[in-house]
Parts: sequence; structure tokens; C-alpha cells
Amino acid sequence: MHSNRRSFLAGASLSAGLAPLAGAGFSPLAAATSAMDAPDFGPMPGEALLSRNENPYGPAPSALKAVAESARMGCYYADRGLDRLADMIAERHRVSPRQVVLGSGSTEILCAIALAWGAKGKVLCPDLFWDTTVVYGERQGVESVRVPLGSDMGVNLAAMKAKLETGVSLVQICNPNNPTGMLIPAADLRAFADTVTPTATLLVDEAYNELTDAPGDNTLIDLARAGRDVIVCRTFSKIYGMAGMRVGYAITTEENADLIRGYLMSFGGNVAGVAAAIASYSDTGFLAQSRLMVLEGREMILDAVAKSGLTALPSQTNFVYVKVPDADAVQVAMGKRGIRIRGAYGPWKTWSRVSTGRLEDVERYAKALPEIIGSLNA
Repeated sequence: MHSNRRSFLAGASLSAGLAPLAGAGFSPLAAATSAMDAPDFGPMPGEALLSRNENPYGPAPSALKAVAESARMGCYYADRGLDRLADMIAERHRVSPRQVVLGSGSTEILCAIALAWGAKGKVLCPDLFWDTTVVYGERQGVESVRVPLGSDMGVNLAAMKAKLETGVSLVQICNPNNPTGMLIPAADLRAFADTVTPTATLLVDEAYNELTDAPGDNTLIDLARAGRDVIVCRTFSKIYGMAGMRVGYAITTEENADLIRGYLMSFGGNVAGVAAAIASYSDTGFLAQSRLMVLEGREMILDAVAKSGLTALPSQTNFVYVKVPDADAVQVAMGKRGIRIRGAYGPWKTWSRVSTGRLEDVERYAKALPEIIGSLNA
């Protein structure tokens, strides 16, 4: 099944296989030509870019059409478009539009939260997660408390509870976690929320939620809807394939939303990005095929890991965290073959993160990995 599906997705039968989705405008070939069409963006010619958790099969054709149509309106601010997108998000999740905060990617929103809640107290977080926004807050004087992961490399909720002391204003996690790719069991996360929210705000970065096996079960948006002190962040950068178009959002209480808006660093939105987000938000054909491509790439990576005699953490994302002899050495060796992956994250020297990407690029990684590991172990 695996090889047949790979052939279906990457081989000569691709156009015919996806013909039923022609109405949705899905075009996996768009990614293959993007580097030639726009050499200032994306991978360099001949490079397999597997280091940044991007979806190279986006933006959706519906988004690209909207960008083209909206470009001539770029002289105007995007206010009404922002309102429309907020209304769409609010309607889907059954919240008030005032509970939706839009930003330049979820990064801007997360940075704003770090500053706003950092002014009130400490930020409690794992010691390994996508902490760029927490680091941003630390540079502005925000104090953070970092908690080691569990022995299984999962977020250690029990240890975090033990650190939930007076003075902690915000507890931040990423679920599924980045770079580990691991998902916190829904029941455990909900019990954790019950412990946190009486005294602090719980921030959950759900950038990869749409890639999990059960997105609806693995979100805390319903708690925000119910008025709990929870903030959920989402992004159009991942499954929607709009990383470079910078659109993200948060769903929380109206009070929290008002506070976040006061700390945003920009205003008015990006006309092209907002238009693309509006057009593709409900593009179910594109989203389904993007997810299929990601899952196929992830399976190819896991096959290569097994063939190399390695192990990897269970992933619910578009990347895999692989246990290797030396992550930096693997990165260098891959780089010599034109394959870009991540090196070590801080002290985690034996863990290597590789993203899914164009299937032909994942194939290059899959072929190279056993050879590189063999040479490192020689």
C-alpha cells in the first residue's frame, strides 16, 4: 500500500489520480516550479528543503486566485478583510468575533502574549518546545520558568503542575510539541487546564492541530468558548501552506483578546495574506490533499529511520524527531548532498528534526539516511 500510494502521489499517475479534485483547484505541481518562478523565495535550485515545517504544496489555488485579484487593492488597509476573516473563524468555532485576534502569523500574537502576561508575572513552559516567542519576552525582561521534559520526551505535565506557584501568570505549551512532534493526550491536557486556569492563563500553541489524527478532540478551543482562561493559537503557515504570507490567529476570552491586541506590533493586516486566508479557510479539497501529502512524507521518513536502525518519536505533525548518533553531524552530511534538515536543539545533541516536504525531496532524505548513519557508525 505504501509504495502504491507513493507512486500515486508522486508518479506519472498523479494528474489522473487527483482529477476528481480539479474543481478544488489542487495543484501539487505548483510547488515543483516555485523555486524557478521566484528564485528569491523557497529552496535554492537543487536543494531539498526539509528544515522548516513548511507545506510546499500551498498556498491553495483558491488562495492564489484571491491574491491575484486583491493585489490591485494593496494600496488600501485590510480592515474589512480582517473583519470578514475574524467572522469566519468565529462562526466555525462558535465564538464571538471579539474573541478572535488576528496577527502577522501566530508568531506576532505569541510575542504579544509573552509581553502582556510577562508584565504580570512569570511564564511557565517546557524546556524544549517552540520557544522563540518566550525568548523574545525574556529579551524584554520577562521571567520564565522552564521544566524538563519527561523521560519519554513528552511534555511533563506533572512536573509543570509542581512549578505552578504564586507569581506564574502564563503557562505555555505547544501541542503537538515542536520539535518532538508528540501530542499530549486530550484527557491529560484537559485535567491540566483544570489545574492551571484558576490561577494562571493557559496558552496552547496549536499550530499543527489540523495534522493530528483527531483535530476536534485535540483542541482546547471549547474551553475558550466556555469562558475559561485559555488562549489557543492557530496559523495559516502549516497545513494551509502560507508560511510566507504571515496570517495567524488566537481564540480566547474577550478580556484576554483585548489585552493581546494592545501588545500587537503591527496593524491593518497584509491584504494579500488576508485575502488568501479568506479564500482557502474552507478549501476542504486542498486541505485534504495537503494532509495526504504530509502523511505520505512522514511515512517515508519513518521507513528510512527503521531501515537505518534508528528510532523516532511518535509524530502527529509534518516533521519527525529522529534519534541519531550526532544531530549536527547528520545535518552537515545531509547538507553536502543538498538536503537541509535541522541540527541539534541546544543540549539535545542526539535528536535530529526533519520536516516533510515535496515527496521527491523526502525520497532524497530517505535514500541518504542509511548511508550517512552507516558512515557515522563505521
